[in-house]
Amino acid sequence: MNRLSTLLALLEKRTDAFLLFAIAKEYELLEQEDKAEVYYRQVLQSFPDYSGTYYHLGKLLERKNEMEEAIHIYQLGIQRIPPGNDLRELKEALAAVNDEDE
Repeated sequence: MNRLSTLLALLEKRTDAFLLFAIAKEYELLEQEDKAEVYYRQVLQSFPDYSGTYYHLGKLLERKNEMEEAIHIYQLGIQRIPPGNDLRELKEALAAVNDEDE
């Protein structure tokens, strides 16, 4: 059984942020970006404090050339992530996308 199959089987028993995120990453590795996006968005909807998702979804959207949506996701992450978390990666990603738009 491959890793994705194992993760999807686990999802039938429980739902948590790490599991949904791991499934999204597996789909990304398989170059199935649309499926990866679905799972990243599920993480954001159910677990908005799961900070790494904003960065990875933003990067995926950049690869899909959906720059406005990537900017929105980075901004959303900066707003939603609880104080005390490191926002540097998100802020740098947002600045890079904004620089490309100019």
